[in-house]
Amino acid sequence: MITIKKYAAIDIGSNAMRMLISNIVEQQGKETQFNKSALIRVPIRLGQDAFTVGEISEENIDRMVDAMKAFKLLMKVYRIEKYKACATSAMREAFNGKEVADYIYQQSDIKIDIIDGKNEAAIIASTDLHSFIKTDQAYLYVDVGGGSTEFSLFNDGKMIASKSFKNGTVRLLNDMVNEIVWTEIEKWIKEKTTDLENVILIGSGGNINKIFKMSGKSQEQPLTYLYLNAQYQYLNSLTYEQRIAELGLNTDRADVIIPATKIYLNAMKWSGATKIYVPKIGLSDGIIKAMYQEII
Repeated sequence: MITIKKYAAIDIGSNAMRMLISNIVEQQGKETQFNKSALIRVPIRLGQDAFTVGEISEENIDRMVDAMKAFKLLMKVYRIEKYKACATSAMREAFNGKEVADYIYQQSDIKIDIIDGKNEAAIIASTDLHSFIKTDQAYLYVDVGGGSTEFSLFNDGKMIASKSFKNGTVRLLNDMVNEIVWTEIEKWIKEKTTDLENVILIGSGGNINKIFKMSGKSQEQPLTYLYLNAQYQYLNSLTYEQRIAELGLNTDRADVIIPATKIYLNAMKWSGATKIYVPKIGLSDGIIKAMYQEII
């Protein structure tokens, strides 16, 4: 006898909006399964508004409303019984972020929670990492977004530190991350990992997922620092148009993939990690798990 619950998580990021639909399979005497049923991604780059002019534009507000109405209809079709929508750095930094969230609620009947960096890191950390995290190993979990990057450090199977930094792909594209931020990240990573041996990175985010897919590796295999660095150099050698035409990258992926790779490479260098696992999990997965555990 099994029970199937259908949950949806909406992640309103700085580079894109995503809705994850998940089937939660409960079976007596067995571990609960979280199976992805669908993932819908809408490339609305809110960070371009929030980080450069400080507010979400009328055009993007209209696009967000349309996207949310579409999400609402899809949830009805999929017969979703529970959902949560969370917005991250772009919405929390735009001075009209709360006003936009209220307007979207009026237009689409979807309530948006604007979460801070600490909550974002905590939700991401609640994702199911047990198959990757071994109790005798140290891991640095790195989730790179458009506006911020969340770092969570695990040792002996437990999270021992987490931190969110205002360093993301859209900010980097707009030259909005100064050397002080990079120095703070380097200092934090080195201080937290100094007594740990053989740290392994776990990477999440659309860009590292794309690089991993391009590698052709199976899910349980890691990427090495040397491979990731070689990919970084290769991507840098191509023009934006070449990345789209020759590599088949989406137009909103072909630019941000380079600054994202730089963040992962620096995190590996500063932690001494030589390999990175890419389990294809992120904020939306964390929202599903946190809803199920009734944490949020």
